[in-house]
Amino acid sequence: MTVTLRPAVADDLVPVGALHQRSRIAAYSSFLPPEALADPTPEAMGAYWVERWTWERDEHLMTVAERDGRLVGFSYLGPDDGGDPATGLLNAIHLDPAERGRGTGRALMVDALDTMRARGWRRAVLWVLESNAAARHFYERGGWRATGDRREERIGPARTPQLRYARQLPGC
Repeated sequence: MTVTLRPAVADDLVPVGALHQRSRIAAYSSFLPPEALADPTPEAMGAYWVERWTWERDEHLMTVAERDGRLVGFSYLGPDDGGDPATGLLNAIHLDPAERGRGTGRALMVDALDTMRARGWRRAVLWVLESNAAARHFYERGGWRATGDRREERIGPARTPQLRYARQLPGC
């Protein structure tokens, strides 16, 4: 059966948190230590999304992907974190680990790019973990290019260097 996309609703946020945690563990365990991925728990990640949604839902959009009525992925986008009014930020695409390679990530990315264009943005940016070769390859296949900008954040006790990627939006 095909995947369907729809805007998230409040009842999706706790399941999104559990999916987000499963996705992080599957995607990052090859380059981050186990203690970096042990916390937050799926419940805490759900609480994080409930809180974040409370503050950001007027400017941000979460789209969920479902297959056979089951949540299998999500994207989250909003305004540029650098303040450029012509640019949107793709904050996240996360998939249930079993969903990788089935086209769901690509569907979420295409939908996010179309949504950003519809919101009037001409350019899209994102941050990706430098060590996450699979995600970098995914975005590069989707037309994204590294800008040369870098930042470092923490996931648990682990430092995580990140690279900024950008691309023009379709039709702009």
